[in-house]
Amino acid sequence: MANNYRDRIATVDEAGGRVWVYPKFINGVFLKRRQVVSYLLIAFLFAGPWIRIGSEPLLQLDVIHRKFVILGQVFWPQDSFLFALSMVTAVVLIIVFTVVFGRLFCGWVCPQTVFLEFIFRPIERLIEGDRNARIRLDKGPWNAEKIRKKALKWGIYFGISFAIGNTFLAYIIGRDELIRIQTDPPAEHIGGLLALLGFTAVFFFVFARLREQVCTTICPYGRLQGVLVDRDTVNVTYDYVRGEPRGHRKRNASEEELAKQGDCVDCGLCVQVCPTGIDIRNGVQLECVHCTACIDACDSIMEQLAMPGGLIRYASENSIAEKKPFALTGRAKAYIGVLFALSLVLFGLIFFRSSIEMNVYRTSGTLYEVDDQGVISNLYRFTLLNKSHDTLHVQLAPDDARFSLELVGEADLVVPAAEMVEGVFFLRTPLDGLSEDRAKFRIVLRDGDRVIASTKTEFPGPIPGMKH
Repeated sequence: MANNYRDRIATVDEAGGRVWVYPKFINGVFLKRRQVVSYLLIAFLFAGPWIRIGSEPLLQLDVIHRKFVILGQVFWPQDSFLFALSMVTAVVLIIVFTVVFGRLFCGWVCPQTVFLEFIFRPIERLIEGDRNARIRLDKGPWNAEKIRKKALKWGIYFGISFAIGNTFLAYIIGRDELIRIQTDPPAEHIGGLLALLGFTAVFFFVFARLREQVCTTICPYGRLQGVLVDRDTVNVTYDYVRGEPRGHRKRNASEEELAKQGDCVDCGLCVQVCPTGIDIRNGVQLECVHCTACIDACDSIMEQLAMPGGLIRYASENSIAEKKPFALTGRAKAYIGVLFALSLVLFGLIFFRSSIEMNVYRTSGTLYEVDDQGVISNLYRFTLLNKSHDTLHVQLAPDDARFSLELVGEADLVVPAAEMVEGVFFLRTPLDGLSEDRAKFRIVLRDGDRVIASTKTEFPGPIPGMKH
């Protein structure tokens, strides 16, 4: 086992230069399973902007208009406490998952891995060949063949990046706005066009050049692994108890000689197939993304040697060193308890969330007015935020019979689904009906005979007994 493998990451040499990774393709059981999961995720990602729940998209993060739609439910800046609680819950979920299963998310679900390993690398292998052919091509001169292959690969990469950029932009601005950007003259949507090209450039650079550097140096999740993983965490792990001492097997070795050797034949295939360039036999490393390529590679060699598989497998350090069966630790159970409590609170707040939110406040910089008939009036502004999927026809009214409400410029108050309506109204009351200088009461919002929202307000007026 190398002694300096933790001194630097596998993709950086001693001089600080990048070591380009050429992972060898390996077929196997885990690859087939990951292909099913990945292609389903890719199909879902591209279909997402076109899926509607009611009248709302499945997911939209419209930061421009501060409107967020998750599973068809609309969330506004007024729901920021729900967003904060969601983020805390998501962080705890990541902690729980990492404590129990390490970086399993990275190898199976992460968009970076899914796109790179199941779209971009297969295209690269199809055009440039497998590991050895790609190494020869990159080391060779820029002749006609190399230019042709690189141009074809990068052209396809750019086209796919453009498609991914369109999809991600649709998750922000919505499918209808994206279609307008695509079909209208470019001069009418310069900002949208620049955003689209920006997304495309980022994705092209990530998948054509950065690649595994995103996982090993940019993404903070790998650093979390060092804090959260312990000896009971399930990782992609080399069984050193069974595998060491490693070494090549002689064709005519005796039983006694074989008994002194471990099962690892030191073929190096697990290193050749690794997309981050590590040697899994060195132990748990932050660069490992649990892609399982080394498991398929090792199992294929064991099968050829008529030996049992699982020399590299999903296992914890304690299950290998001490033969302990998998069990949740007290720390994992505590995290799960916290996650359950947070999830319960979050879903409760979402489930009991009001379908409409009302805010009423006096117009700033205005004073009350008294007309010739002795009627005092105050001017108010209001906002109504409809969080439901139905258009609401509502009425505003004070719950104090002394006051009357008159909307300014509105005959009927209609609040479209998932929209916000603002307006102005006057509150009036006879001056001799006021017994205090700041009457306190509520403004109620009715949908027919049903009260769906209410809010407190004040009605300032002259001090009782003062002449006006």
